[in-house]
Amino acid sequence: MISIDNLTVSFGGWTLFDGISFLVNPKERIGLVGRNGAGKTTILKLIAGLQQPTSGAVTKNADCTIGYLPQQMQVADTTTLIAETAKAFEEVLALEAEIERLTAEIAVRTDYESEEYEKLLHRLNDANDRYHILGGDTRDADIEKTLLGLGFRREEFEKPTCEFSGGWRMRIELAKLLLRRPSIFLLDEPTNHLDIESIQWLEEYLKNYNGAVLLISHDRAFLDNVTTRTIELSLGKIYDYKVPYSQFVTLRAERRAQQLAAYQNQQRLIEKSEEFIEKFRYKPTKSNQVQSRIKQLDKLERIEVEEEDLATLNIKFPPAPRSGQIVADIKGVGKAFGSHRVFSGAEFTIHKGDKIALVGRNGEGKTTFARMLIGELEQSEGEIKIGANVSIGYYAQNQDDLMNGDFTVYDTLDRVAVGDIRTRLRDILGAFLFRGEDIDKKVKVLSGGERSRLAMARMMLEPHNLLILDEPTNHMDMRSKDILKTALQKFDGTVVVVSHDREFLDGIVDKVYEFRDGGVREYLGGIYYFLEKRKLENLHEIERKAPVESAAKQEQSQGKLSYEQKKEQEKLLRKLRKNVEQIEAELAEVEKKVADYEARFAVATEYNAEEYKAYDELKGRYDHLMHEWEKASYEVEITEQQ
Repeated sequence: MISIDNLTVSFGGWTLFDGISFLVNPKERIGLVGRNGAGKTTILKLIAGLQQPTSGAVTKNADCTIGYLPQQMQVADTTTLIAETAKAFEEVLALEAEIERLTAEIAVRTDYESEEYEKLLHRLNDANDRYHILGGDTRDADIEKTLLGLGFRREEFEKPTCEFSGGWRMRIELAKLLLRRPSIFLLDEPTNHLDIESIQWLEEYLKNYNGAVLLISHDRAFLDNVTTRTIELSLGKIYDYKVPYSQFVTLRAERRAQQLAAYQNQQRLIEKSEEFIEKFRYKPTKSNQVQSRIKQLDKLERIEVEEEDLATLNIKFPPAPRSGQIVADIKGVGKAFGSHRVFSGAEFTIHKGDKIALVGRNGEGKTTFARMLIGELEQSEGEIKIGANVSIGYYAQNQDDLMNGDFTVYDTLDRVAVGDIRTRLRDILGAFLFRGEDIDKKVKVLSGGERSRLAMARMMLEPHNLLILDEPTNHMDMRSKDILKTALQKFDGTVVVVSHDREFLDGIVDKVYEFRDGGVREYLGGIYYFLEKRKLENLHEIERKAPVESAAKQEQSQGKLSYEQKKEQEKLLRKLRKNVEQIEAELAEVEKKVADYEARFAVATEYNAEEYKAYDELKGRYDHLMHEWEKASYEVEITEQQ
């Protein structure tokens, strides 16, 4: 469908790509990955025809249509949501007019055997076919379904587009793109402005889409759920893997190990050749051999290995100062802006050491609540009581905008650092991938991801025992997200994080508070536990919306369970308890194996890489099983209480 042939892109004397080639076939789902600056967005622009290569070509089939969603775009301010979205059907409207005109012309003609009459019939037939393919028959229903799926409400359909925030305006463009149904979607970070429910809706849409998808995303779960092929950009070359992202990570590690071994062998060969040349350069009897070695080195294709920032894994937040056991007590809290009520009735307690996720659709009050916790906004009702000795560190969605653009990267940290930490500023910046000349760049020339990393580095300079993070991973690359995730897992204080990134939240949070339909609901478990429960609840929404039950049924549901219900509950309990027992048995087995390895390591005289690798895998398995055991035990507890 699309062929990228021997593509080279150069800027001045620097080459971004060097002779890369690959094919995009119909219905393929491809993830484009690589570190920031590798050229992922450039690839999309080249395919979309918005940029021209230095050499090589992008070839498309004649009937191939492209839908490109950049990271940033402008939305018209002169129309309503529904009218702007309907612009996706401009071709459909043109076809409608053409079908009407052709039908009228055919109705008045009588030259049924002529060539012109036959051409008119063919044109009408082609126009009708195209009209149906583009969804002309169902366009109103499709517009409604797409807008609702992306999180808009029916009452907002007539709202002017100028009243929507940047994130919602991005969704309008995404809706128009989806409704155009191109042969291939080119999506650059499509999840940045979506909430969890909208991301899941988009995943399902793309998985079932009849065309191809080529996307860039730093959301691992999204990549895994949508793509089946991964193309990595590294050092101007591409590496093509016919697997989703998680499997790519494993295969890439294996390829990198082989590449590293080949690089080290080549370096030894180069070193020995250069030693030989230097030693015998001026000996006439060795001149032929010296010249031969020089030619060999000139012809040698040098192996390059992309540098990995292993040091960044050690970054961590300062130890949390002591605080009281109750960090924040929220009693009957609500917020309204004029006549618009955002949420009400929030009632929960944040305890010392809690790791909490705030989730829900955009506009339901997550950021509003975070700002109320730090005292930036006043609640309309109820009480928020912050505990003793609580020190709050706050990272806002617009944190990067709050930094002075004329300061350098180094100055930004230097102006807030106090005491001995000032001697380690370069190390801290290095841990957040600011190296060499990067630290002298002005903030205003940094990318969105770089500014996010700098804002996070600045927040980490001061010790806090309560971290409130509002969408901290937006615009962060995979590496930076891993650094932050590891640091939060090791942090010994309390964390409240607003995020739509499921993979990032997994392993960090142990409670989820969902802001939905004007209220706040608590889920005692991790993010995937919440999503599983939410999916089950969604299946029962139709039942909840059904007419009120009869008094007899209500009495039965409020009183004792019926015999059949009791039987079903006991059956479910047996199943859940058996699951817990199976996990406990496997845990015991893994614990024994871990203990065996540790006993061997205690008396070992040599390092065995294979054994340490197996040991690390076992420890990872143990952590996973503990997580599963906690979930399974909680299920038993909840079911017993019913």
